[in-house]
Amino acid sequence: MSPKPALELVCPAGSMPALKAAVDNGADCVYLGFRDNTNARAFAGLNFDLAGVKEAVRYAHSKGRKVLLALNTFPQAATFAQWQKAVDNAAEAGVDAVILADAGLMRHASRTHPKLRLHLSVQGSATNYEAINFYHEHFGIQRAVLPRVLSLAQVENVVQNTPVEIELFGFGGLCVMVEGRCVLSSYATGESPNTAGVCSPAKAVRWQQTEKGLESRLNGILLDRYGANENAGYPTLCKGRFEVNDETYYAIEEPASLNTLELLPEMLRMGIAAIKIEGRQRSPVYVEQVTKVWRQAIDTAKRAAERYAVNPSWMAQLNKLAEGQQHTLGAYNRPWK
Repeated sequence: MSPKPALELVCPAGSMPALKAAVDNGADCVYLGFRDNTNARAFAGLNFDLAGVKEAVRYAHSKGRKVLLALNTFPQAATFAQWQKAVDNAAEAGVDAVILADAGLMRHASRTHPKLRLHLSVQGSATNYEAINFYHEHFGIQRAVLPRVLSLAQVENVVQNTPVEIELFGFGGLCVMVEGRCVLSSYATGESPNTAGVCSPAKAVRWQQTEKGLESRLNGILLDRYGANENAGYPTLCKGRFEVNDETYYAIEEPASLNTLELLPEMLRMGIAAIKIEGRQRSPVYVEQVTKVWRQAIDTAKRAAERYAVNPSWMAQLNKLAEGQQHTLGAYNRPWK
C-alpha cells in the first residue's frame, strides 16, 4: 500500500479558467462538478458538461495534477438514474476520484466501476471514525472530507483510528451547520440544497434599494439591510442579520472566512492528507490568488515545520478575499478542550 499523501492542496474549479488558474499556480488537485444538480454548487454559469470535464482532465493530467468530481447531492427515487449516469460519465471522463455523499450511489460506483477511486463528501456528514470506516469497508472509500464542526483534537482522533485519508477545509466560506443536514434554505425556498444543489437559489434572491438601505431577500424573507458604505454579500439565511430581543445582529453566523494557515504544522504532524479550499462559485482571480498563497504556505511548512510562521503578506492577500474581511479558525480552535 502506498503511503498517505501529506497536505495535498485541493482547489476549486467552477469553470475552465478557474481550473487553469488552480493548476498553473500550484494546486495538487482540482475539484469540479457537472452542470446540473448532481453537485452542491449548481449555480447558472458554473460547472462543466461531459466534454468540458474531459478537457479539464486532459489539461490537469498534462501538468501532473488530479481532477476530483463532486457528485455530492442526494438523488431522489424518481431521478436516481441521473446520478448513476453522472458516475458513469465521470468514469468515462477519466477523473481521478468522485466525491460522493449518498450510500446508494457509492454502491453503484463501487460495483459498476471498481477501479474508480471514491471520496466521501463533506455532505456525507461523517464526524467520527466508525462512520468513515463503515464507508471504507462497504464501498472502498479512500478519502473522507470532514465537516467543519470538529476540534483539532477530535480530528486527530479520527485520523488515528481509520486507514482512510482525511481531507480538511482550510480556507473559504464557513458553514455553521453539519453539512448534508442543513434545512434553513429549504425552509425559506422549498428547495433543499442537499438535492437541488444550491442553498440560496438565484431565482429566489432579490435585491431592492429602499429608503432604509439596500435590502437582500430570499423568497421574500428579509435577510439583511446594508448601509451606504457596507459591502453586500450573497444572501444566505445563516449569515443574515435578525432582530432578537430588540437588537439586530448576525444571530447565527457572522460573515467570515475560515483560515487555517497557522494550523498547518499541526495538521502536518497529525497526518492530514489534504487541505481543501472552498469556492467553486468564486472567480478565477480568487482561485489564482488563494492557490498561490496556500502553495507557498504548505511548501514552507513541509520544509521546516518547527520554524514555520504565517507570512504577513499571505494574510494581507487573503484579507482581500475573505468574507467581511474577517478570519476565523472555526471549530478547529476550542481552547477549553
